[in-house]
Amino acid sequence: MKKIMVFAFVVAALTGVRAQSVTPEDYKRAVSFMWDNINNKKIFNVSVTPNWFADSTGFWFENFSKDQKVYLKVTFKPLLKSPLFDHAQLTAKLNSFLKDPVDQKSLPLENLKYVDKNKLEFNVREKRFQFNPVSNTLTELMGKPAESNRFESKSPDGKWIAYTENYNLFVKSTGAGGVKQLSKAGEKNFEYASYYGWSDIIEGENGERPRQFDVKWSPDSKWIQTSICDLRSARKMYLLDWSVDTLYRARLLSYYRGSPGDMNVVHLLPIVFNLETGKEIRLAIPPVAHENGYSFEWAEKSGIGYADYRERGFQKAHVLQIDLNAGQQKIMLSDSSHTNIDGFDNWLVEKAGRMIFSSERSGWKQLYTEDLKTGAVKPLTTGSYYVNFFDHADPMGEGSVYFIASGKEPGRNPYYQQFYSCTLSGKAPKLLTPEDGNHEFNVAPSKNVFVDNYSTPQSPTVSVLRDMKTGKVLLELSRAEVADLTAMKWTAPQSFTALGKDGKTAIYGLLWKPSNFDPSKKYPVIDNSYTGPHTQIVPRTFHRALTTNNQALAELGFIVMMVDGLGTAGRSKEFHNYSYKRMGFNLEDHVRTVKQLSAQYSWMDASRVGIFGHSAGGYDAGHAVLQYPDFYKVAVASSADHDFRMEKAWWPEMYMGWPVDSAYQNQSSITMAGNLKGKLLITHGGIDENVNPSATFKLAEMLVRADKQFDMLIFPSQRHGYQGVQQKYFIKKRWNYFVEHLAGQKPIWDFAWK
Repeated sequence: MKKIMVFAFVVAALTGVRAQSVTPEDYKRAVSFMWDNINNKKIFNVSVTPNWFADSTGFWFENFSKDQKVYLKVTFKPLLKSPLFDHAQLTAKLNSFLKDPVDQKSLPLENLKYVDKNKLEFNVREKRFQFNPVSNTLTELMGKPAESNRFESKSPDGKWIAYTENYNLFVKSTGAGGVKQLSKAGEKNFEYASYYGWSDIIEGENGERPRQFDVKWSPDSKWIQTSICDLRSARKMYLLDWSVDTLYRARLLSYYRGSPGDMNVVHLLPIVFNLETGKEIRLAIPPVAHENGYSFEWAEKSGIGYADYRERGFQKAHVLQIDLNAGQQKIMLSDSSHTNIDGFDNWLVEKAGRMIFSSERSGWKQLYTEDLKTGAVKPLTTGSYYVNFFDHADPMGEGSVYFIASGKEPGRNPYYQQFYSCTLSGKAPKLLTPEDGNHEFNVAPSKNVFVDNYSTPQSPTVSVLRDMKTGKVLLELSRAEVADLTAMKWTAPQSFTALGKDGKTAIYGLLWKPSNFDPSKKYPVIDNSYTGPHTQIVPRTFHRALTTNNQALAELGFIVMMVDGLGTAGRSKEFHNYSYKRMGFNLEDHVRTVKQLSAQYSWMDASRVGIFGHSAGGYDAGHAVLQYPDFYKVAVASSADHDFRMEKAWWPEMYMGWPVDSAYQNQSSITMAGNLKGKLLITHGGIDENVNPSATFKLAEMLVRADKQFDMLIFPSQRHGYQGVQQKYFIKKRWNYFVEHLAGQKPIWDFAWK
């Protein structure tokens, strides 16, 4: 008897956390860390969103505390932060209009609009009010505000209104000019002034596609740019909607969407009309398949426009200059890559006679400028860092250019974004946000100030108003309040670096631990994955580190990991290229990272590793237990594209190449179904038009044929993201799947969400 007891004690000591059961208290603690249960309840002001006054005299924002929500304003002259209105006065006046009184501490103002210093407009309980904060007078606005017709567009000079009828484009005079029919060749599926709508859901076999309308008037009202939407040979994807309570047969839904390699897809034909003559001019752009698209911008100079487009396969991109006065069109700018182009954008700075564009031609995404007259191109920024976005340019004087970049400051996390300015004349970039952290910006329409929310996953947000030219802090707006969160024994996620699969490049990530973490125990590891090459997943901000809900999952006895490996975005072109045609191998860095960290930290159990992800992250999760069946033991794959050949065309063609080749077959999870050893839960929304559920069904079929045990959950009423009760159901299912199969504990289903 003693030998048995000793053996049981040794097993418990060796297995650590396995010897402890998950408890109702663990679930209660997990729920308490969910974002909905801490936002403006345990933490406050993790970000300030300015609502700029139309007259450029200031802005208003919401400020939260444990006691109340208040509306504040900032005026520039004088520079002052003060209440937007007298909260007590407004509450009293509102309650004289309403049957059910509102609380001063949480005024439910919706669609709040600052008209001027004497006039605020807002909705409360489906009533529209106007309030004068100076005289403290409140008026109910009767009747509904006039709604704009999205199927019409008025010319800048106000003389004409463009619209469509029977798939053709017309203009009608707002005066006595009558009606002009500009196109005559339009018909169903060859539709003028239309476009391809991402969610153009068609009901029934012969149902109508939702109507779309889009035109761009030239500033002088002499020209109209638009597209012909050509659906004549396009193929559809299909869905069955079983979720309508009153129907006992599924609704057939469809939408036009090409798969990788398809030639029979929706095409957009870019055109321009001369309003006076009615002449139709086809832009010198090949018919644009909906997966690569195009954009168009008018210059202020009459008859001049610029269009950019990418050739299919995303290895060549161009900017076309259109001179309608001279009848000339020419390619003024091009970019190319032997892999793909994922960083070529352009912005017209007409007053400076320049086109600013971004390119990775140097090996890093940087800004360049082209002289519109001479065509001369020169770098605007240079270096081994990543320009995330061009914000705007002030062409006066030397010409200041403002942009967001990461990785420029030595010794800092290369993903933290900072705000910079440089000049068109070539002066080196100037750092406007010196604090070490990630900065998120909102620039005033007047371009003279900006609101900066800066933080790290460990440092709560500080929100300030800065001068645009110098970066000087003009006014502190708020600091995130986290005392109640830390009182819950919360600790911030732990930053780490590991070596990528090339053996030399540092990759970055975060670890979340339970609030009752015990370093003497050994915890299973869960990889929250999204290796989708168009972005990175590891939170850079305090706010994002909390909205992941990783802390909640960790409370059930796990270490939760996020890492951005080679092949994800935001670093060098070489770094990014690791994923090109090899998206299925992006998980190698995740496996290496867990092994490196578990060798460093005894509390990470590399023998019990799970993974979950959604969408492209769902592909990761499903692929992980098939590609690395001896490493990943449990996976939850939601709304995943398990085979890129069954996906929408643009995303795989961007990162897996075009035409479709053997790389697609090699990285399909469906072809690897026979490798499954661990536990796999696959889920999908039944009416997901973003990632069609067909690949999830196909994977299920192949797992059955391979005689593999797995679990599957379909939400008939859900699209790509799960909402409402279905979202909570899925979270419970995911939590318990890991509790049961990774931690080896008995899960609890019935627990409260608040």
